[in-house]
This record gives sequence, structure tokens and C-alpha cells, in this order.
Amino acid sequence: MLTNPIYEGELKSFTTGSSSAFLNTYLPNAVGLIFVAGILFFFFMLLIGAVSWILSGGDKAHIENARARITNALIGLVLLFATFAIIKLIEAFFGIDILSIDIGPLVIE
Repeated sequence: MLTNPIYEGELKSFTTGSSSAFLNTYLPNAVGLIFVAGILFFFFMLLIGAVSWILSGGDKAHIENARARITNALIGLVLLFATFAIIKLIEAFFGIDILSIDIGPLVIE
């Protein structure tokens, strides 16, 4: 049997057939990673829209394109925060902690 010494405890508990190991270990990490990726994507879309607006040179089509990109980025951020609120509601209702990320000595809550 091949084992990874870094993930030895987590993978062994996951492969024993315990479905709670998946919910307690991998789901919070995946949700946290998706939130971080969404925030980074928002930041870069906002930045690209702002630079596009600055470089438009007064062209109405480019300004509208940049305005639409910034608007879409802000709508995406609102949806991301709404998803965060829904997940917090689910956590409170079911009594689980989905958004807690525990990576060795680093704990993000």
C-alpha cells in the first residue's frame, strides 16, 4: 500500500469508508478555495475593466464594454457574498462548520 506521509491521517480516514471524513475534511477546503478563487477573479475583472475604461480614449463602445465588465464583476461579487451568506445559514441550521479550513499549523476561519 502506498501512503503519502503528509496526508497519512486524513487519507486513511477517508479511505475507510467514512462519509463524514469527506464532509469534515475536503468540503471545507474546496469551498474555501472556491471563495478565494472567486475573489481573485473579481479583482482581476475589476482591474481589467478599469484599465480598459482608462485606455478607451473617449470611444463610446469601449467605455460601454468597460462599464459592462465592471458591472458584471460587481454582480459576481454580490453573488459570491450571497453564496457565503447561504452557506452560513446552512451551517447554523445543520450545526456544521463548512468554511473552517485547517491546514496543519494554519487555521483559517
